[in-house]
Amino acid sequence: MKPTHVLFVGATGSVGRYAVREGIARGYQVRALVRDGSAICFGPSAEVCEGNLTSVNDMRRALDGIDGIVFTMGANGGPTLNEAVDYGAVKNALDALDGRPARIALMTAIGLTANMDTAFNRSTQAHDWKRRSERLVRASGNDYTIVRPGWFDMEGADEHRIRFQQDQRRVCTGPGDGSVSRRQIAQTLVTALGCDAANRKTFNLVDEPGHAQSDAELAALFAALEPDPQGTPFDGYDDPANFPLCAQPKRVREELTRITRQHSERTTP
Repeated sequence: MKPTHVLFVGATGSVGRYAVREGIARGYQVRALVRDGSAICFGPSAEVCEGNLTSVNDMRRALDGIDGIVFTMGANGGPTLNEAVDYGAVKNALDALDGRPARIALMTAIGLTANMDTAFNRSTQAHDWKRRSERLVRASGNDYTIVRPGWFDMEGADEHRIRFQQDQRRVCTGPGDGSVSRRQIAQTLVTALGCDAANRKTFNLVDEPGHAQSDAELAALFAALEPDPQGTPFDGYDDPANFPLCAQPKRVREELTRITRQHSERTTP
């Protein structure tokens, strides 16, 4: 399903600003969810919707008439903030949709599944909450693409060629393991919305030496990816089995069950 009206969540962030501009350039009807509409201007081609991604009611209002969502939010805080933003935005959007379909492009992070037992993740639970948000998207039954970008804007001066990776068991410790420009993260997310070959794909996104590709070349890259397996535990292709559902907080398991049930009720005659 190719959407026509797209909500950008995290629109004022360092990647979100690029994503909004990319959506406008590609002819989508763009709506940007922002906390303070007076603090940002995307031009006359974008509708600005004031609201908080931590509020289901605000999400419900922002999603009125929307059939596509691009998530680029990132908390970069402690466990409570990461849950509220990185996971909560996805949960609230799906709750607000209440089973209504929408094409989703979600940005998380490189090394998400291999870097579970690091000092960074133990202290912030950032990868834990991002991984849980991915599982909600897969369980929702919506068309989706999940992009795990490398380190932002730390690529070499001649590195403009996008590369997709599905080696999810390799621990990534720094920019040497993969970096990519914010602009090309946004390009990939928005391109995926309108590309059937990108559906149900999860991958790392990095830049390598060479020239930037055309849309047709990106479509070929999407087509070459392996799709995610269907069914529990709702992980991506090649994700290691190091995050069992039985070990998740009760509220997370309940939310995953609820989202799965909404999809079942929508698709059952």
